[in-house]
Amino acid sequence: MTKNGEGTTKVGRRPINAALVILHNDEHEYLLQHRTEDAERLPGYWAFFGGSIEGAETAEDAVKREALEELGYQLKFPRFVLHKDVVLESVECHLNVFVERYDGVTPIILGEGQGYGWFNVEESRRLKMIEHDLKTLEYVDQYVKGPGRAD
Repeated sequence: MTKNGEGTTKVGRRPINAALVILHNDEHEYLLQHRTEDAERLPGYWAFFGGSIEGAETAEDAVKREALEELGYQLKFPRFVLHKDVVLESVECHLNVFVERYDGVTPIILGEGQGYGWFNVEESRRLKMIEHDLKTLEYVDQYVKGPGRAD
């Protein structure tokens, strides 16, 4: 994907730099968003919460802001686990993936999407998800279950 003179890629619009959060619980379930049918990207799909990194924000600042906006949830210790470059609907995306254990107390207040749910990896395979999100979830699951991990 080479860039042309205007800073856009040959595959489409300007690249998107995004920060995503995957909350998990003690049962190795992961919080996913059911996107609305009129969403700009991936309508009706199950995906991660998060969004674009704005201005001079760091990825961590962005993921904290997005969690508050989309979940009403204040992240305490988001852990960066993965950077992934993908092309989504002809747009180059640079994804920064964070995980955090859900505190089990703070209510989730949905601010975006038509719903949410907690799913383990096996259950997520039956959802309408794009392949790279499923692969990301599998990676995160292995990370969370890794040796000596408690978070």
